[in-house]
Amino acid sequence: MRVTIVGGTGLLGKALTREWTGDEVVSLGSRDVDIRSGNQVDETLQRYRPEWIVLAAAYTDVDGCEANRDLALDVNFLGAVRVARAAAAAGTKLLFLSTDYVFDGQKTTPYEIDDPLAPQSVYGESKARAEVGIREVLPECCIVRTSWVFGVGGKCFPDTILKLASTRKELDVVGDQQGCPTYTVDLARAIVELCRKEAVGTVHVTNGGECTWFDYAAEIVRQAGLSAVVKPTTSDKFVRPAKRPAYSVLSSASLTNYGISMPTWQNGLQRYLQERQTSS
Repeated sequence: MRVTIVGGTGLLGKALTREWTGDEVVSLGSRDVDIRSGNQVDETLQRYRPEWIVLAAAYTDVDGCEANRDLALDVNFLGAVRVARAAAAAGTKLLFLSTDYVFDGQKTTPYEIDDPLAPQSVYGESKARAEVGIREVLPECCIVRTSWVFGVGGKCFPDTILKLASTRKELDVVGDQQGCPTYTVDLARAIVELCRKEAVGTVHVTNGGECTWFDYAAEIVRQAGLSAVVKPTTSDKFVRPAKRPAYSVLSSASLTNYGISMPTWQNGLQRYLQERQTSS
């Protein structure tokens, strides 16, 4: 199978590139193909003739998107639809990475794939509009929603907490937002399986379990053997430009339907810490 990863230099893209074996895989960063350019996208498909495109390229700075709405929409929405059009014209299958931020965070039970989209931020809006636009162009696409992604090779929550906990005695972390951390290695492996199973439709892919950011930070500190004390606080004490969903746990039912299961987020965190140590 010929696969082209667009967004191969990002946190997930790096994991996909490492984990995807046994197929003919080309991994491209933004310097190789800018999805805002139709010509570059068309040339990429003509050059590599992939059977699958995994579109992981995105403007993922959630707060930055609030200040740069046009850029967020140009990359995350229009760029994604541009790739979908090129894929449709070439007869190429597409897997698109989306986010829990497409939901409003008002539920108290895990979001199902057909729950209504109601983004509360520019980033969430850009991804929600991309989902709709891609489906119109390429109904047989696969849209993978995930959440709270972490991994080696870039900025992520555990990396931030580890650095802070090594220099501070106490950390205040938000305890009123609930979600599920997702390890890039596990997410990448699930994506490989979904492509090999020729998945279509929307699939929620996260590690098992759920937690608050406070729970998450406390587990990071505990597993790392650090002495910092983690204390819960509320979102109103840490006002950010972009609104975060209060609850954005994604149901695993759609992934289970493909016969794929994910390890718990605590297990993913343990392996992340090991990988981080060996790669430093």
